[in-house]
Amino acid sequence: MSDTAILRIALEGLADRMQDMLLAEAKSPVAREGMDCAAALFLPDGRVLAQARSLPLLLGGMIPAIAGMLRAFPAGSMAEGDGFLTNDPWSGGTHLPDLIVLRPILAEGVVVALAATILHHQDVGGIAPGSIPPDARDIFQEGLRLPPLRWRRAGLEDVGIATILLANTRTPAMLRADLDAQWAAVTQAATEVSALATRLGARVFASLAASLLEEAREALATALDAIPEAEASAEVALEGDGITPDPVPIRATLKRLPGPRLAVDFAGSAPQTAGPVNAAPSGLLAACFALLRRIAPGAAANHGLLELLDLALPEGSVVNPRFPAAVNARTATVKLATNALFAAHARLAPRRARASNAGVAVVLSAAGTDNEGRRWMFTEILAGGEGGGPDRPGLHALSADVSNARNLPAEVLEEIAPILVEAFARHRGSGGAGAMPGGDGVRRAYRLLSGSAEVSYRGERHLAGAPGALGGGAGGVARLTLAGADGTERHFPSKARFAWRAGELLIIETAGGGGWGPPSNKEIDA
Repeated sequence: MSDTAILRIALEGLADRMQDMLLAEAKSPVAREGMDCAAALFLPDGRVLAQARSLPLLLGGMIPAIAGMLRAFPAGSMAEGDGFLTNDPWSGGTHLPDLIVLRPILAEGVVVALAATILHHQDVGGIAPGSIPPDARDIFQEGLRLPPLRWRRAGLEDVGIATILLANTRTPAMLRADLDAQWAAVTQAATEVSALATRLGARVFASLAASLLEEAREALATALDAIPEAEASAEVALEGDGITPDPVPIRATLKRLPGPRLAVDFAGSAPQTAGPVNAAPSGLLAACFALLRRIAPGAAANHGLLELLDLALPEGSVVNPRFPAAVNARTATVKLATNALFAAHARLAPRRARASNAGVAVVLSAAGTDNEGRRWMFTEILAGGEGGGPDRPGLHALSADVSNARNLPAEVLEEIAPILVEAFARHRGSGGAGAMPGGDGVRRAYRLLSGSAEVSYRGERHLAGAPGALGGGAGGVARLTLAGADGTERHFPSKARFAWRAGELLIIETAGGGGWGPPSNKEIDA
């Protein structure tokens, strides 16, 4: 085994251990149980070196944020024990609940690497509990925005910054514990990588790291050689922006260039919206990173893949909004953009690609007060169905593409809030028909037992299901229902904020994936 292969195993293992520490030390259910967090290692110039096996949406999205931190605080100015913090979408971040923590790693007196974590915090202020209001009109309604900050010196936290953070959240104990978990993870990485780089020597470590990136680049180049030099486009549309129901198109064009290189252009996507479905560029880079990993699945998930990518995001669009656009609901935009990328790729290699997945991760945030005056809050992420493919049917209840979050166990939810989880099952029949059917979404039902609550819901695919491929049927649609104790039902659109009262049953049914191949033909030559 080569030295670079050994280093890859060591660094990827460390990134996974960072992830494990986040999950073990975090307090908020969305992080601890839902795994809405991620960890990675970077080179001093901001190129990603190794990633944990967690959320592609957050992993790819960290790359621009680290670049933004380095513009404010170059690696040469960093000292042992420094800690940096940001959540600003206009400094490379994602949306405001995602706080990114960075710590430099030194060996032989120089910065040899950077350790970073990103975690979706339960609440960072704004007009709605959970900081994900589906009707926000600008970033100021979404919570506390932090440009890149030097948060720690010699390991010691800046008391002023900590005071501001805790004063701008509805869940200070959770934020405190989750931030401590992030610092513990990057501190562990700093200890282990520093020892490794010292043992190898700082120059040898840097040389091997460069070789790791080059190997990934070469693996992608080989995979791109199998794709014809051609161009393909695909378009999807969001079902409104949370303010109006007007469709919000997202168009992706792939062009395989000589070299080989891959150009991705989102020209033709909608202008930025009044509502919060706008996605900062970090999210679209994450989508592209997911596509590159699909094209070259055996390659290391590092910056070498990005060296062959040309990405164009029209300024002032839903995929590259101008300040102060609202961006909290960017997950559906990024997931549908990823669907468009995969669909365009399928047109370049039509018999190898899967049908579209549900294309959305439903985000539910609820907060309220029970009959005894106890306040509570939770955020949950629910998966849909995977698209069918040439090799097998789609999987049920899978967070495919850039998602990898987990649902919260019923026991955890019932301990946090005065609710009873009455159902958690497949949304049967929601997968599209086909020789290889699409996977089903999920059905989740929650009854509020006491008090009242406010709900923020962000979904998609309520009006049209995920398209099939090569004659496969479309997946079924999602639905959000609030059933009263008297049997009356209220149905909501894909973005909604509403009151929830004791006795009412909240029912979420997520969309299924598209089918692959005509239903009557059980065997298709792939």
